[in-house]
Amino acid sequence: MRLEFEYGQGTMAANLPDDTDVFIPGETVPDPPYIPEEELEAKTLESLRNPMGMEPLSKLAKKGSKVTIVFPDRVKGGEQPTSHRKVSIKLILQELYAAGVEKKDILLICSNGLHRKNTEQEIRGVLGDELFNQFWGCGQIINHDSEDYEHLVDLGTTDRGDPVLMNKYVYDSDVAILIGHTQGNPYGGYSGGYKHCATGITHWRSIASHHVPKVMHRQDFVPVSGHSLMRTKFDEIGQHMEKCMGKKFFCCDAVLDTSSRQIAIFSGYAGEMQPASWKVADKRTYVPFAEKKYDVMIFGMPQFFHYGEGMGTNPIMMMQALSAQVIRHKRVMSDHCVIICSSICNGYFHDELWPYLREMYDMFQSDRMNTLPDMNRLGEYFATNEEYIRKYRFANAFHPFHGFSMIACGHIAEMNTSAIYICGAQEPGYARGMGLKTRATIEEALEDAKKKYVGENPHILALPLTFKKSAVHMMMKDEVYNG
Repeated sequence: MRLEFEYGQGTMAANLPDDTDVFIPGETVPDPPYIPEEELEAKTLESLRNPMGMEPLSKLAKKGSKVTIVFPDRVKGGEQPTSHRKVSIKLILQELYAAGVEKKDILLICSNGLHRKNTEQEIRGVLGDELFNQFWGCGQIINHDSEDYEHLVDLGTTDRGDPVLMNKYVYDSDVAILIGHTQGNPYGGYSGGYKHCATGITHWRSIASHHVPKVMHRQDFVPVSGHSLMRTKFDEIGQHMEKCMGKKFFCCDAVLDTSSRQIAIFSGYAGEMQPASWKVADKRTYVPFAEKKYDVMIFGMPQFFHYGEGMGTNPIMMMQALSAQVIRHKRVMSDHCVIICSSICNGYFHDELWPYLREMYDMFQSDRMNTLPDMNRLGEYFATNEEYIRKYRFANAFHPFHGFSMIACGHIAEMNTSAIYICGAQEPGYARGMGLKTRATIEEALEDAKKKYVGENPHILALPLTFKKSAVHMMMKDEVYNG
């Protein structure tokens, strides 16, 4: 069979055996039904007015209340006119105004965490013109700044000893609202819930308590689940914030389908709302599909996907993307599985977005750096680099410690595969510098893998739209997930 795989700004074709299994999220196994557009506002309003485990906004807020509305950056959720951010925030504002809250007392905060600060155009995209025009001009939409110590508050540590520093605007507000998405995520199972506050409005030292090898290389991290140590830490950090604030976050999370349409809406206290939303999301996300373990997994990388332009060409970001597929699909991979991935791998680091990754890559090539975890000892060196921090704060670059969460994740692919082939690399040395094998075509890589790793008749899984569709966590057909 002939298939097209993502590759740069186009595709790479490959002729594969006819018995290759093909999986496309939302098509091979259909998603649960989504809420019709004409019902979205009513369903969202019903959820907001009947929150789980806490009072509705009409009772939490009043005239004089200071309110923060925390929404995810462009990496999470869709940007269509009926996206969860746009629908829910508009209705939340109506509820707040009806309770007597004044517009001047409302602050919208993009929870970019260590991601780069969203630009004016990107904020407009995720919020829509109506919300943007109401709040941007008067300075009531901001990005979180994890290096703005005047607007951070140190809350000590969790009982486990993890440091918690959080956004002071949120801490000081009378009502703190989190707009989230319950969408499959290799880091702890799902976005939204306590993951939102634990990563989106904190500091790199908080994130360094969980986005590191000692947490991400544990057996409970791969395959992805909702009971890993990382997920437990998210919950502990979020609950520690609530304890110190003396109030609960008011969460409004949407379970999303492959096209980021709302399947269900859950509001209220994360301790109750989060597990309820997961039960619904599990039906879409943990998909029992495979009838056999796969020896070869084939997919491709575009140049641009969720972290930004150049993610599919920057060698360290490529490793994170490869590992994310292992985390999601480990349940269906054989013990000697090989990954074959098309990528133009042209040496484009996009230094404006990731000004530190070229330096990290070069350091990985020297000084006894044998595997990516060997780099972790340099985390604080990079995280405190004043020039990289300045670019994060004022030039829309990722925070330098974000690179270390990518490195910790990036090693997982090597830990769980026999080999990884990059096909079609224009600058193949960058792939080889990360320990990857290179071939001109997918067919050549498959033939080499047959000779060396998987035998003449391997079970092959093709994932032709890996990064164009919202991914699932694949399971064996008779497997039941209870996470």
